Amino acid sequence: MTEVILALAAFLLLHSVPAIPGIRGRLTAALGLPVYLLAYSATSGALLIWVLHAAWSAEYVEIWQPDPRSVLVNLVLSPLGLFLVTAGLISTNPASVSVFPGATPGAITTMTRHPVLWGFLLWSLGHVCANGDVRSLLVFGGLGLFSAVGILVVEKRAKRRMGDKWSSIARSTSVFPFIALFSGRAELRLDRPLLAALALTLLTTTWLLTGGHAALFGVDPVLALDL
Repeated sequence: MTEVILALAAFLLLHSVPAIPGIRGRLTAALGLPVYLLAYSATSGALLIWVLHAAWSAEYVEIWQPDPRSVLVNLVLSPLGLFLVTAGLISTNPASVSVFPGATPGAITTMTRHPVLWGFLLWSLGHVCANGDVRSLLVFGGLGLFSAVGILVVEKRAKRRMGDKWSSIARSTSVFPFIALFSGRAELRLDRPLLAALALTLLTTTWLLTGGHAALFGVDPVLALDL
């Protein structure tokens, strides 16, 4: 499990960079935004592969027996998480993690002002439920805990950084998903990043459920429903 812990620590450390404006600002100034994004994405992908390889190479120790209900929970939470992460990354969002901080919040912020972090949290929780072993709890539980703590940290930093502009963001968005919509403080709207994220999520989910997940990770989530 040592390699799993090291890989996870490296992955989480890398994903702390976008939440630290000073470090990200210096990197983008030195490299330029396109090079920074390319380098960050490549490094992130490589570390994620390392995390998953280390986890699946570790000894399997069962905590609970997965059943169709837990698999079904994952089939609901993971696509929703993927959508939130994708939409959050490509939408302008001055209050949270985004490739494009911008000044005007994108449509995804009507659902939550921290879509990327909530997306990772939901995806992680789904995989914890569906697997039920020590290595999955360590990897996905660690990612979920990191995301939950990240929501609190980013919220505090954004409030301090935005000053007088924070009140307008807070009124029209919410920390917890859909609260602003249900309370009437926000109206659901669509924009290009949100529609692009929805299309990408549908395509990716379809591919994963029709053999992609089995090819990548050796587990078919559809067959797992018949446990």
